[in-house]
Amino acid sequence: MPPVGTITAPSVARTCAAIVELLLPYRRATDPGTPAAVADFPEQLCQLGDFVETGEEIVFTLPGFPCKSPSPAKVLGHLPDEGERLSLTFLNELCTAVGQIHPPGARIEICSDGHIFGDLIRVPDDHIDAYSDELAAMIRREGLRHLSVFDLRDVLGDLPHDEKRARVHAAYAPSLEQLRAEVRSDESTLALYRGITRFLADDTVDFEGSRSALQRECRRRAYGVIQRSRAWGELIAEHHPRSVRLSIHPQRRGAAKFGIRLLDAKDAWTTPWHSTVLHRADGRWELMRRSEAQRLGRPVLREARPSHFEAYRLPS
Repeated sequence: MPPVGTITAPSVARTCAAIVELLLPYRRATDPGTPAAVADFPEQLCQLGDFVETGEEIVFTLPGFPCKSPSPAKVLGHLPDEGERLSLTFLNELCTAVGQIHPPGARIEICSDGHIFGDLIRVPDDHIDAYSDELAAMIRREGLRHLSVFDLRDVLGDLPHDEKRARVHAAYAPSLEQLRAEVRSDESTLALYRGITRFLADDTVDFEGSRSALQRECRRRAYGVIQRSRAWGELIAEHHPRSVRLSIHPQRRGAAKFGIRLLDAKDAWTTPWHSTVLHRADGRWELMRRSEAQRLGRPVLREARPSHFEAYRLPS
C-alpha cells in the first residue's frame, strides 16, 4: 500500500487531467480556432501534480486586477464594479469546481499589479491603492473564501511607490535590449507588445501632440510595461514558488502560464479593468467600452456607485 498522505501515480495523472479539462472551456488562447487537448498542457499538469500527489490545496496565482483604465470612455470610475464582482465570483466558483475533483480544494492568489507600472499607464498611486483595497473588501463582502489579494505592499510595505518600482525593476526586469530582440524574434511577444501599445494609446486622454508622436511614446512605454510585468512575474514566482500560473493574457498551448477568460467580450484582450459590463436582455454579461454600453443600456447603481449597464429591452 502507498504511504499515508500520498496518491498513486495513475490517480494523480487522472486528477490533474480532469482539472485541466475543467479549465479548457475558459481558456484564453492565442489560437482560439484550434482545438486544445489536455496533453497540450504538460507544464500545468506538472504544476498540478505537485499538489495532488501530496494531497494539498492547489494554489493558483493570477497576475492582474491592477486598477481601472484612466479613460472615461472605457470605465465608470477608478474603483472595482460589476465587472470585477462577476469575475471574482467566477474565479471562486472555478476553485469550488476544482474542489469537487480534488477534495483538498484550491485557492487563487490574485496578484494585483497596478503599482508595478502605475507611472507608465498614468494612473495615480492613490487610485491603485483604493482599487486594491476595494477588491479585497469585495472578496470579503461576497464571501469568496477561495480568493485573496497580493500586491506590492505585501512585499515592500510602506516604501514610496517610485522606490518600490525601482527596486523590483532593478532586481527582476529583463534588459531593454533583450526585450527588443525578443519582440523581433517571437510572435507571441510581438503580439503582446502591439496589444499593450494599442491599450496605452487608447487609454491616453491628455496627450497634446500628434497621433504619430503619441504612437512613439506608447511604444516606448509598452516596453516598460512588459519589463515591469516580467519583473512582477519573477517576484510572484519567488514568493509563491509552488503554484499553478494563470494569466489574463492569451497564451499559446504549452506555455508556462494558462490563459484564463474572465467574462465574455468581443476582443480577447478586453478585461474588467479596461471596460464596463452590459447586462443583455437574454441574461448574458458582456464586457465593452463604457461609451458603447451607455448607448445600449441604462446605468445601474450598486451600493450608491455606478456598477454596470442594463440593456434596453426592445418593444415586443
